[in-house]
Amino acid sequence: MLSQLKRLGADSLLYAFMNVGTKLIAFLMLPIYTGYLTVAEYGVLDIMDRITSMLIFLVIFGTDSALSYYYFDTKNEHKKLEYVRTVMYFRLFIVFILFMVAVVFGEWLAIEFFDNASYQSLFYWAAGVLFFDTMVVVMLMVFRFDFKTIRVVIFTVLKMLLIAVISYVIIRFFNRTPEGVLMGRMVSNAFVFFMLLFFGWKYFKPSFNMMTVKEILKYATPLVPASLAFWIIANSNAFFIKYYGTLEDVGIYGAATKFATIITLLTSGVQMAWRPYSMSIKDKEDSPLLFSKVYYLILLVGIFGVMAIATVMPWLIKILDPKYTEAYKYVALVSAATFLNFYYLIISVGLFIQKKTGIISYTFGIVGIVNIILNVTLIPPFGVWGAVAAYLISYLSAITFIFKKSQKLYYVPVSYGKMSILFLSMIISVVGIIYIQESSIHNLWIAGGWIFLIIMILISRVDKDIRKKSIKESA
Repeated sequence: MLSQLKRLGADSLLYAFMNVGTKLIAFLMLPIYTGYLTVAEYGVLDIMDRITSMLIFLVIFGTDSALSYYYFDTKNEHKKLEYVRTVMYFRLFIVFILFMVAVVFGEWLAIEFFDNASYQSLFYWAAGVLFFDTMVVVMLMVFRFDFKTIRVVIFTVLKMLLIAVISYVIIRFFNRTPEGVLMGRMVSNAFVFFMLLFFGWKYFKPSFNMMTVKEILKYATPLVPASLAFWIIANSNAFFIKYYGTLEDVGIYGAATKFATIITLLTSGVQMAWRPYSMSIKDKEDSPLLFSKVYYLILLVGIFGVMAIATVMPWLIKILDPKYTEAYKYVALVSAATFLNFYYLIISVGLFIQKKTGIISYTFGIVGIVNIILNVTLIPPFGVWGAVAAYLISYLSAITFIFKKSQKLYYVPVSYGKMSILFLSMIISVVGIIYIQESSIHNLWIAGGWIFLIIMILISRVDKDIRKKSIKESA
């Protein structure tokens, strides 16, 4: 088991390094965007990014999980290649359909979302980004499955660096609008794609096997409603904020959500390594014990990460234009929801092992509807705070149900009660920290939130559970 932990740790470390680099680049670009774009224009860019993220879910169509499963389920290299090609061309077909929708309905969409027909070109540029990014993502995903971690890190960081440099040049000297940002993204993805062709040309050889398509879609299709529900939970609140408020409100919330992605510096490395790692050891006798350690350790890392974000955010937000300052108070709780969006992938390992992914779909489908109801109910009276509350409550509900279902199918020896107490203690501490920061109370009192959380961790004795499992394992 130690060797397996070392592999997860080593890959996670490399992916974490990659994500620190890419997130750092993204954070450096944030003040540039907010400096050259008005708050309303940044609101337009934020809405366009959320629309694009939904389109990405449609393009992926659950095929990432399907490819992950079947790639490790077969030892036949030719069959693996067939799976990859099938996924590649399926995704490109979806991109083509989306481009045709943009051509036919672009003007109407621009009026509906932005109240300005001139923004229809954003949909064309977004389609171009999706076209090149789709091919890049599939090739990098296969490299990740083959544990070619260094190659994944190099090209991912390179892509983000190119996006930053080219987008800056375009928005600084040629086009100071949201369109300029999308232009930079498309050109950057195209450049990386042509570089990757040297390694991944074999994935583009025309290949079509209807049985393979059906096999992939049978596994992937149940995940599609879940993907759309993820998008609703994570992004619909921005559209409701715009409907009940203004594009400026969306810009403030968008800045907060961008800062909230700081938490992914802690989680994204594990997220990228987790799927191939968990699938590769799923049949080992001691896997449940190993999974239990990962459950606890990742939860503790996430809790301390959110607390740190809440503590430093008033100072960190100052890198933006002063008109975005108020965004700081929303960041920590959005980070907590963002962490849950990652954490469900960890604690639902039983559903993926037993191929019961449909449970994830209908769970998030129901929670997506609940999220819309919460947005309609909470945003009109509470504004951005209502959106934050709806986001967090939705993920708490979903992760609770998914965890319990996963445990019934593949038991991992952890205490849900202890994990819940720790997470809710963190939420209480964060709310207290924000209250102190918003009031005239001295900032030294923030230490009280940290002390309270540490006391709750000591009382829960999660560390004792981990030690017990280690003793059982060695015995």
